[in-house]
Amino acid sequence: MKIAILGGGITGLTTAYCLAKKNHQITVFEKEKVPGGLASGFKAENWNWYLERTYHHLFANDKDILDFAKEIGFKKIFFKTPITASLFNNMSVYRLDSPIDLLRFPLLSMPQKLRTGIIIAFLKLSPFLPLYEQQTSKEFLKKTMGKNVWNILWQQLFRGKYGDYAGIILASFIWARIKKRTKSLGYVDGGFQTLINYTVDKLKSLQVNVLTGYEIEEIKKVGNRFIINNTLYDVVISTLPTPVLTKISQSIFPIDYLDKLSRIKYLHALTLILETDKPILDKTYWLNISTPKIPIMGIIQHTNFIDKKNYGNKHIAYLGWYLKQEDRRWKMENRELLDYVKSYLKKISNFEFRISNFYAFKALFAQPIFDKEFLKNKPDFITPTKNFFIANLDMTYPYDRGINYAVKLGKEISKLITRLYGLINI
Repeated sequence: MKIAILGGGITGLTTAYCLAKKNHQITVFEKEKVPGGLASGFKAENWNWYLERTYHHLFANDKDILDFAKEIGFKKIFFKTPITASLFNNMSVYRLDSPIDLLRFPLLSMPQKLRTGIIIAFLKLSPFLPLYEQQTSKEFLKKTMGKNVWNILWQQLFRGKYGDYAGIILASFIWARIKKRTKSLGYVDGGFQTLINYTVDKLKSLQVNVLTGYEIEEIKKVGNRFIINNTLYDVVISTLPTPVLTKISQSIFPIDYLDKLSRIKYLHALTLILETDKPILDKTYWLNISTPKIPIMGIIQHTNFIDKKNYGNKHIAYLGWYLKQEDRRWKMENRELLDYVKSYLKKISNFEFRISNFYAFKALFAQPIFDKEFLKNKPDFITPTKNFFIANLDMTYPYDRGINYAVKLGKEISKLITRLYGLINI
C-alpha cells in the first residue's frame, strides 16, 4: 500500500518507520530542507553539537520516545538534574523544585504552602478526572489553593504562556503539567537533530522516500485515493498543523468539517537565542518569569544544562514567548527584538555579559488554546474523508506539545492503519 505522510517532524518520521516495517511504501513530504519539525536543530560554524531552534528536553517518564530510541538502536540519550527556578514580583529568584523549596518560599503563608503542597500532590497522583474539563485552571487553582496562591504562583505563568487566553485554559492542562514533570531531564548527545538524522537513515534503509524542501500546495482526490506530486497514494496521513492542513485540503474535506477545524485558536512560538561570553543566569537552567515587570515568558540557560564546550565555549540562552501574530514582538525585526530585551536582561543577570551572536526563530500554530471550544473542535485520527488521516500535535491534549507525545502519536496512527488495512492493498 502506498502511503503519503505530510510533514517530516517527529510524528511523521515515527509513523513512517512503524509503517515501513509493515512493508508499506512510504513517502514523507517535508517543507523545510531539514527534517525534524519543531525539534530540528542547526549548527554554528564553531559548534560541535546541533542546537534546537526551540528549546527541548525530555522528562524521565517519557516512555514513548525512550522505547522508540531503544527500538531503533539509538543510545545517545542521557539525563541530568539541572536547577529550575522562578523570578517573582520582588525581583527575587526562588527554587520550587521540591516540598522543602515550597516550605521555604517566603511569599506565601504556611497554611497557603501546606494547602498548595497537598493539591500538587493530589494532581501528581490523580488519574485524569472529568472535573478537569468542567472548569478552567484559574477556577480550579483559586478554589483549591486559594486566590493569593493563584495571584503569586500561577497567574503570571499562565499569562506568559497563554496571554489573553490565560483565564480560559482548562484545568486538564495544569493536571497534565504537574503529572508529567520530573526533576531529572533528558537530552541527546549531539542535540536532537542527531536523533532525527539517525531516524532518517533508518527510514532510508527501509526504502522510505524522505522528500525535503517540498511544500505541498494541493491534494487531489481521485475516488478513494489521492494525487500528490503527480503520484497516486492509497492513504494520506497528515502531521501538519491543523490550519496548514485546512488550507491545502479545501477540495478534500466537507465544508462543515473544515469550519470545525478552523475554530481552534492558536498562539505562535517565538524564540530568541543568545550566544554570550558569560552566562545570563548563574546556575539556573530554567527560569520562569512570574512577574509582569519582565515581558519574557522564560529564560532557558541551555549551557547550564549542556556543557558550553559543545558550542565553541560560548554560553547559550533561549528567551521564549507564545504570541498572537498582531503582537508587536512577533512583528519585530531580529535586531529590534534583541534591543528590546537587553534592558530587561540587565535587571535579571548578575553578570556583565557580551552578546557575540543571536538567532531568532518563529513557529506558527505552536500552541493550541486548550479551552472548552478546543474540546469540541480538535481533530481525531479518522476524518470524514475515507483513507485520509490526521496525527498532529493538537492531538497531544491534555499534554503539552513535546517529542514524547509526537512519537506516541506516530505509534498510535501506525497501529490504527495496520488495524484497518493490515498488509492488504485497498
